[in-house]
Amino acid sequence: MDLALKAVVVPVLRERGFTGLYPFFRRMHTTYVELLTFQFDVNGGGFVIDRSRCGVGGVTTSEGRYISASEVKPWDLDPFDRLQIKPRAGSGTDSWFRYESGEYDSVANEVLVKLPFAHDYWAAAAEEAQ
Repeated sequence: MDLALKAVVVPVLRERGFTGLYPFFRRMHTTYVELLTFQFDVNGGGFVIDRSRCGVGGVTTSEGRYISASEVKPWDLDPFDRLQIKPRAGSGTDSWFRYESGEYDSVANEVLVKLPFAHDYWAAAAEEAQ
């Protein structure tokens, strides 16, 4: 699955201005940073995609720990400040993209179909911030 995501999805993220090392990506803007992370099931067979955003000044966690914008990950933010890209109905379970079938390219292409949803989320969040 890693190879399929790196071949199919990562180049598109790069074209859209995301930096970082798989599975952690960020796109810097003047006042905020968009975050996108692939998190794999420890038992295998699935992953979720977390997306979020934070200010360019980074975040201070609920425990009081400061994390710079260049190091912050979606799970460092309050759960209400992050969302998951969900697979289309019937292709996964809840927020999980499943790949037990071995159809890795198909799953990677499903991620591509859902990436505009993340863009819509970030655009709406940017409007709210203004």
